[in-house]
Formats: sequence, structure tokens, C-alpha cells
Amino acid sequence: MKMFSEERRKRILDYLSRHNRATVKELAEILNVSTVTLRADLNYLESEGLVQRTHGGATLIESKSEFQPMTSFSVREKTNQLEKQAIGKIAADMVSTGQCIILDASSTCLEMARTLVTQQKRLTILTNGVVTAMELRENPQFTVIMIGGILRLGSVAIEGTIGTHILNEINVDIMFTSARGFGYNDGLTDFNVYEVELKKSMVASANKLVALLDHSKLGRSSIASFASPQDIDTIVTDSGVAEEDLHKLQQLGIEVVVA
Repeated sequence: MKMFSEERRKRILDYLSRHNRATVKELAEILNVSTVTLRADLNYLESEGLVQRTHGGATLIESKSEFQPMTSFSVREKTNQLEKQAIGKIAADMVSTGQCIILDASSTCLEMARTLVTQQKRLTILTNGVVTAMELRENPQFTVIMIGGILRLGSVAIEGTIGTHILNEINVDIMFTSARGFGYNDGLTDFNVYEVELKKSMVASANKLVALLDHSKLGRSSIASFASPQDIDTIVTDSGVAEEDLHKLQQLGIEVVVA
């Protein structure tokens, strides 16, 4: 059976996370594809900052200080942190008491949670973010529901669709999400195929979708899409957004709020 490129690239990352390095020939045999296709996949993953090409193969990029992949939550949390804090504060003010909302496991939604937890609102909040849930539980007015699934070593996000039945039983007013990138054709994209499958179910369950994206994510795409531009009601971004991006978003009919 033919494997889609996004699934193939996820399997490459999974293999490298276990073995740290691999050759082109080795990966091509495991995935049953040509070396030409495999090299194209590695070139794409390198452009995303996920792997480093070596002579005849590739290695997983690691943080010098933590010996973890650069896509780890601790690294992402510190990237454009001031912008994410500003976006999170605006997003928190979009929530009214009595609502049911979803927050994904992104570092931007964590910043939103840190603002929400200080507010006097009665909320039901579903999340697949372990750190986000722990932050939100400190407010006694919140009912916090974890969406069940798989928690992998080194991850703070629940993955997979095992626990998505809960999404069919609750009326969700707004989903707040972030992504590795937003492409004007692809919509919201991310690098974790298994988390993307869960995010698709989360998007489908919500009456409104709000994307929290700092300016660096606009016009950028990753491996797998979980929401089309037509699915998005509002994008909250920061003051570093380019006029060209604002114009393109307006042409798509997406409301833009600048923090």
C-alpha cells in the first residue's frame, strides 16, 4: 500500500528518535521507497529544522543543553515567548464565563492558559496538553477535562484518537489552537502526524476555531494539515505581522486580531 509523504516523514522521525541516525539506504529499505524519494524526504525535514543531513544519511537535531529534539516543548516554549504571551492575553479575553472551550497542547495555548487561570470565569476546558491541564487545574472555577490518548516519552501532548469519543458528548463553543505553520493553501499544519489526527477531531467538534499564530508562522507549512483556511474563523497574531500577510488573510475571509 502506498504511503503518503506526511506519514512517511513521521516514520522517519520516529526511527531517528529511537536510533538517532540512519543511512538513506537503510531508511529506503524500511519504508519500501526509492533512495530518490527518501533523499527528498530528508531534504524536506532538514528544511523544517528537524534533521541534519550527513554523508549518506541523516541524524536527528538535538538541543545542545538538553539532548532533546529541537521540536521539544521546552525549546518551542521559549521561541517568540513575548509574542505568544501577548497573543495568549488577547485570546483569554475572547472567552466568556459559562463557555466550553478546547485548548491544544501548544506553547501559545499554554500562555493563554496562564492568563485564563487568573480570571474569574466559570469554564469547562478540554485539552490534550499535560502542562496546560496542570496550569488550569489551579482555578477552582474550571472543570478541566483531559482528552485521552497516548503520551510518548519526552512529550507533553496526548496523541492519537483513542479518547476522541468525549468530543462527541460535549458542545464545544471555541477551539483555540496553534500550529507549526499556516499556509495559504494548506491551512494549519504541524509536524506530528499522530497529534494532527487528534487535532482534526478537535476542530470538527468546535463551533468556532481560533488560531493563535505569531507572525513567524504565517506563510509557512509543515508535514500534515489539520484545518483548512476555510475552517478558521479568527487568527490572533502579533504586531510583527507583515502587511502582505494581513492582506492575504483578509482575502481568505479570516478575521485577524493583532495583539
